[in-house]
Amino acid sequence: MPLFRNAQFEISIAKPQDLPPPRGAEIAFAGRSNAGKSSAINTLVGHTRLAFVSKTPGRTQLINIFRMTNGAALVDLPGYGYAQVPEAIRKQWVRLLEQYLTQRKNLIGLVLIMDSRRPLTKLDCQMLDWFAPSGRPIHVLLTKSDKLTRSEGAQTLAQTKKALPAWGDNITVQLFSSLKKIGADEAEQVVGSWLDDENRVIFPD
Repeated sequence: MPLFRNAQFEISIAKPQDLPPPRGAEIAFAGRSNAGKSSAINTLVGHTRLAFVSKTPGRTQLINIFRMTNGAALVDLPGYGYAQVPEAIRKQWVRLLEQYLTQRKNLIGLVLIMDSRRPLTKLDCQMLDWFAPSGRPIHVLLTKSDKLTRSEGAQTLAQTKKALPAWGDNITVQLFSSLKKIGADEAEQVVGSWLDDENRVIFPD
């Protein structure tokens, strides 16, 4: 059975202090608003409505935890970078993201969603700045790759690969398309290797 299939919604969190105690390995999904994060999660789990998808950026305002059958969890973080929200809410999102990414003990890796048509924005780089020093793996999904020609996709992938070592050598990247179901197997293989690493501490129930 594929790794992500049968993941189930568990809880939504608005404030860091409301996070449940560490229970199992967590894999975070982060990305700029409207980069296709929720669609990517839905594609990986094989469920069209597990993570909420909206054409309006900035709708994911909570940390949403989805539990997999092996006890690990996928954690959908609030989309970042959407300007048309009140400043107080934007600051709350930033605090929520930063505290989770830097302090969550059972977070073993980050899947970073970037729109393949404009990867490595300033806020994407800020996310890398926050998380890369932890030494934990990062896997970049260049989403909406179906909107690029094959040569454009290859060029974008090569350019992003060239830039990422600035944040360390524990970062991988691939093209991804939720619409065309491109790259799901590759993403599952990479993330699965994080869970298979015997040196990683998996918190018991």
